Amino acid sequence: MPNQWFFAANGQQQGPYPEAQFRDLIMSGTVRADTLVWAEGMAGWQKAGEVPGLMPSGGPPMMPQGGPPPMMGGGGATGHAITADLPIWGLLGRSIAYILGMLVVIPAPWVAVWFYRWFASRLRVPGRPNFEFTGQVGDIWWAFIILALLGLVGAYDATYQLITIILQAVVSWFVLRWAVSNLASNGQKIPTTFEGSIWGYIGWQLLLVISFITIIGWAWVITFMLRWICRNISGTRREVVFNGSGLQVLWRSLVFALLCMLIIPIPWMLRWYSQWYVSQFALAPHAA
Repeated sequence: MPNQWFFAANGQQQGPYPEAQFRDLIMSGTVRADTLVWAEGMAGWQKAGEVPGLMPSGGPPMMPQGGPPPMMGGGGATGHAITADLPIWGLLGRSIAYILGMLVVIPAPWVAVWFYRWFASRLRVPGRPNFEFTGQVGDIWWAFIILALLGLVGAYDATYQLITIILQAVVSWFVLRWAVSNLASNGQKIPTTFEGSIWGYIGWQLLLVISFITIIGWAWVITFMLRWICRNISGTRREVVFNGSGLQVLWRSLVFALLCMLIIPIPWMLRWYSQWYVSQFALAPHAA
């Protein structure tokens, strides 16, 4: 079987999709027997049902929510997993550019939006083809300038660290709301919103700082904070869930940090760590 597939929907070409993800689209009913598909080596576009070995016998099962088969995560929640296709050097280069942009301060808004757009384009969201981020630099440029300045103040003067942590949490809350509200699929904006309170977000950030005193407790705080954030994202027919466990976050973070100290493994570890985190987010039917 070919490694990359395309299909036609609403008069537009969709793809390319890796074979495993393409079969997820078949199982979800996004690609049907009468959907036109193409892959390298084929003479032209064909109906999926006419491609030998592509469609399961009897046709794909219909799933009302769309997406790949359910998964079970460390947190016990079920859902259809989000995945990321992150090229090693592309991720490394953009991560370095993002860090440098925040250090220089002035380019921070442009670099941040550029990074967000690229990262979103690499995500594979079940039932949301051609996923993208549509935020503009002019929307919230001031927030990235403030975050960059607060980062510098906190790094050079420990006296004001508590104040900078609280202020960073406040500004990050605005960035989070802006980011969630600027997601799109197939060129159409997704009506998602973040409804978590600013006080709750500040509380989680402070708890995270305090948890580092326990040496390992921060991993569980991060896990529950991410679940809280997910629970407060609304606006679509499915809810976002985080399936990772505190133990999984802990050991992967330790492995990531230790191997990055060797310098050479950094590009590979950055992709491994990032793709794992993404894979722990999933879309699931809303609880009754």
